[in-house]
Amino acid sequence: MSVEAAARTVLSGLDGIRSEVEELYRDLHAHPELGFQEHRTAKKAAEALRSCGYAVTEGIGGTGVTGVLTRGTGPTVLLRADMDALPVREATGLPYASAATARDADGHDRPVMHACGHDVHVACMTGFARLMAAAPRDTWRGTLIVLFQPSEENGDGARAMLDDGLTRKVPRPDVVLAQHVLPYPAGYVGTRPGSFLSAADNLRVTLHGRGAHGSAPQTGVDPVVMAAMCVVRLQTVVSRETGATTPAVVTVGSIQAGTGPNIIPDHAVLQLNVRTYDEDVRRRVLAAIERIVRAEAQASGAPREPEIEHLRSFPPTVNDEGATETVTRAFAGHFGDALHTVELQTASEDLSEIPDAFGVPYTYWGIGGTPPETYAEATRRGTLSEDVPSNHSPRFAPVPQPTLDTGVRALTVGALAWLAAE
Repeated sequence: MSVEAAARTVLSGLDGIRSEVEELYRDLHAHPELGFQEHRTAKKAAEALRSCGYAVTEGIGGTGVTGVLTRGTGPTVLLRADMDALPVREATGLPYASAATARDADGHDRPVMHACGHDVHVACMTGFARLMAAAPRDTWRGTLIVLFQPSEENGDGARAMLDDGLTRKVPRPDVVLAQHVLPYPAGYVGTRPGSFLSAADNLRVTLHGRGAHGSAPQTGVDPVVMAAMCVVRLQTVVSRETGATTPAVVTVGSIQAGTGPNIIPDHAVLQLNVRTYDEDVRRRVLAAIERIVRAEAQASGAPREPEIEHLRSFPPTVNDEGATETVTRAFAGHFGDALHTVELQTASEDLSEIPDAFGVPYTYWGIGGTPPETYAEATRRGTLSEDVPSNHSPRFAPVPQPTLDTGVRALTVGALAWLAAE
């Protein structure tokens, strides 16, 4: 049986579960949970898997869930969906908008929203898992692993599952697959061989000065000025030390210093985010940041060396060429003109830690979630950045259809590219 024939058979059941997938999406959107707090979401995922015959393991790495379904001998395919939401106050105005709050890891109460579409990922994965379980036994052959991952936004969910023995708790896959909803038109599917998502490094820099009265700056060493000079100089890392065809981003996202207008503080704190795609470029950019920060402190006469802390890192997402070609070929037969080559993305994620731990290839693709008419009108007017909310925006909420159908179909066709019975 060809991949497309198998996909038609499996997806013939989509009409029967569409309303349930949509209901789950709206429910998850209204009840988001922060990383490692996804107890409700994980329970719903586990119940859905167990109800259709998967061997389910819960609590991996805290809230991670896996389901395994085997049909004879054949390839083993693992598909991952992330579950966590973000500390964002929703501004969509939807009837199922989130009003949830939660306490974050630092003990602060935060509004919570599915501002990155992980509610789409979970709903699509449960729909796909149900369709694969209900398909005639001669449709596909092998082992299907469905994985729901916590805390992707913090970059530590995949590692937590691995540290908790993931590689011993499920069979070793032959390939790992995943998808992400992006602010492209709903119905859009995009693949990309090689580099897809950037590596990310978060840093905290503490610059030390000497406090003084604002009326007598000559008696102190001003860390605010020092911080300002660092911010300006750091802009040259990309513009003057990185080739024009080499993508990299250096962002200073936070400056904290001082308590009053007439007080020169004794320190200032910068928080930086770095995005790169190449390990050599990453090393050079991080080294340049450290060189500039230390030089500016020395130039200012700082009484102490600055402290440069590496807070969190995400690995790059680099799609395997062969696995991507397999999925792209299957998608082309199913989606036709809706299939595109997705642009290089500067977002980051931790998916790659899972296939790397197993030593297997992976491929990661994108689907659209914006109403097509909204996207087309914004494109015509040249207002995409204003009128099409991006991931992490308080206005980001993928339209249920055709987003959910596309996500279920993409997971199904992608898995069947390996599992379709010959």
